[in-house]
Amino acid sequence: MAARTLIASIAMLVALIALAGCGDHQADSVAQQQAAPELSSAPVVVVGVEETGDFHVRPGEDIQATLEQAAKSPNRKRIIVHEGTYRPQQPAQAMIWLNARHDGITLEAEGEVILTAANPDVADKSTPSFPAIVNHVVYFGDGISRKTVLRGFKITGANGFLTDKDEPVNIQPEIEGDNLNRAKFFYTDGGGIKIFGRSYPIIENVEVYDNFTSPCGAGVSVEHRGHTDGSRLQSALLRNCIFRNNRCPISGAAVDLLHGSSAEIANCLFVGNLSNGTMDERAETPGKWKAPNGSGALTLFPGSHLLVRRCTFTGNRNAVDDSNHGNIYEDSIFWMNNAPGGWPLGSRYELDLAGGNGVDGCFIGGEINDVGNTVDAEDNVIGCADPNFDEHYVPQAEQFKDVGYRPN
Repeated sequence: MAARTLIASIAMLVALIALAGCGDHQADSVAQQQAAPELSSAPVVVVGVEETGDFHVRPGEDIQATLEQAAKSPNRKRIIVHEGTYRPQQPAQAMIWLNARHDGITLEAEGEVILTAANPDVADKSTPSFPAIVNHVVYFGDGISRKTVLRGFKITGANGFLTDKDEPVNIQPEIEGDNLNRAKFFYTDGGGIKIFGRSYPIIENVEVYDNFTSPCGAGVSVEHRGHTDGSRLQSALLRNCIFRNNRCPISGAAVDLLHGSSAEIANCLFVGNLSNGTMDERAETPGKWKAPNGSGALTLFPGSHLLVRRCTFTGNRNAVDDSNHGNIYEDSIFWMNNAPGGWPLGSRYELDLAGGNGVDGCFIGGEINDVGNTVDAEDNVIGCADPNFDEHYVPQAEQFKDVGYRPN
């Protein structure tokens, strides 16, 4: 009996200990449930899953570093640059550069975002190019398709700075393909924006202003080198843009299409752009293009393709010179592009086209309307009346209601 009593006592003690342990476990479970709402608010990190959302760049941060992050990301391809002025921090060929690895990225401004080639704190004050320290503000290199978008920026400050060194940065990796060697115009032209090789970006709602380069293409230089079939997908798209007060000694102060290039220009304003400026050593080759009247704010060299739709050209030193047949100019205004000065001895003109059969629905009025008399007077208004532009260059005259640039 004593043995049985001892065994029963031990069993009862074990049960009590088990019940106590169970009670502690239940208390812990209740505590965890009560704490669960706080735990659920903490961020959850899942290894191997790509995060989504836009990249953001703010003043003082590096746009190019963010472009490199976006290039490596399979999902995050939109970069928002917040209001402010962004400058290059070191002399180089470009401040911002995009090539094949950056294809598909949208780089977009929020608020007024100024990208400038100038940095007076770094630039050499003794040089004519002061305060600029890059050849190009933005460079689009080989391998860029229309999936790549530049939107909403103001681009300025180029002032003839020139370096051909690939250090401290190489903006264009080696390219496989015919006729894609880097030569003079790769470095010199395109102070605001340079487009080179098989590169067909979309540039929209961008203002390119107060840039200087020598010899050509102060605002935008397109250099496809024949790598285009003239189709829309193999052309650079410039849409809802303003080109203002860009200057160069020879051609295409606003936009220059070098040999074998292609562009589509829609709802853009060209005002105050001055080609044919003071000649310098860099401009000795190719020399005074199209003397005695000179070049236009928009210049097309042989083998280039262009579609211009609903644009306005006014106050430039000549409007358009185009060495090709068959390019299209629709529903556009060419009015008094007679800015004085420069080297041309001849009168100022609106259009100097090798062939005007692609001009349709345009209003043309200036000192010389059509240098080659190639534009059909039945399809266009030649010697038009004053459009009566307002402060935004919107024509107020009734007959212009369906043509020309409109602010977006």
